[in-house]
Amino acid sequence: MNTKLHAICDSRVRPIDLFLTAGPVSDYIGARALVSRLPNVKWLLGDRGYNADWFREALQDKKIRPYIPGRKKRKTPIRHDQRRYKRRSRIEIMFARLKD
Repeated sequence: MNTKLHAICDSRVRPIDLFLTAGPVSDYIGARALVSRLPNVKWLLGDRGYNADWFREALQDKKIRPYIPGRKKRKTPIRHDQRRYKRRSRIEIMFARLKD
């Protein structure tokens, strides 16, 4: 059985909070579990898997600007800052360090 790790990280890409789900479970489950635990920040970087209207609205309620690209099959395209989104590679490095 596979598992999926969802994480909230600070600006230095240090994990603040983690949530583990089964592998075939949607990323929305992890997002729903962690949204209430988000710290007071200005923006959030997220993977395409977290692209849900309810999640974006929850972030806006907390005054957090989402930098999450829209899914390719989304009916209304979502604009995002590609330069800032490239920083997501740092998060992938954090996951690799945890695995090591």
